[in-house]
Amino acid sequence: MNKEMEQLIVKSFFEKSVQDRVLHELFSSKKRDHALNRLCHEYQRMLKGKYMIEIPPPNSDPQDIYELLMNNGADKECYSLSYNEKIDGKQLPLREALKHAVGYGFPSIVSCVSGELAYFEAEQIYGSPPRYMLKRPKMN
Repeated sequence: MNKEMEQLIVKSFFEKSVQDRVLHELFSSKKRDHALNRLCHEYQRMLKGKYMIEIPPPNSDPQDIYELLMNNGADKECYSLSYNEKIDGKQLPLREALKHAVGYGFPSIVSCVSGELAYFEAEQIYGSPPRYMLKRPKMN
């Protein structure tokens, strides 16, 4: 787990009113799953809507999402917050992270450019889960 990276993700993409709570939970081994669980049903309240760009169906191919992110300036390496333990709290190749996040059925945030670009997939309830590109203006 990289606290600095996770703090940047939260400060960049989460609503200010929940940032302290989410960070407290992420940094606690006993409560980390609480922070991720908040992204199941409350993601629209948790994440900054102005940075959420819905990826329209068909949107279930990790390669298509990889290309979309690369076309938007993604790095080939990323950092992930995820229900999937294979990628949670890890720095890894973007393709690999997407392979484990897309279609997993539970929330993931894959940060592609620190504080500027990420992929978010919500919990799957029925049909395909909501999928978004999180994109904010370049930080100076």
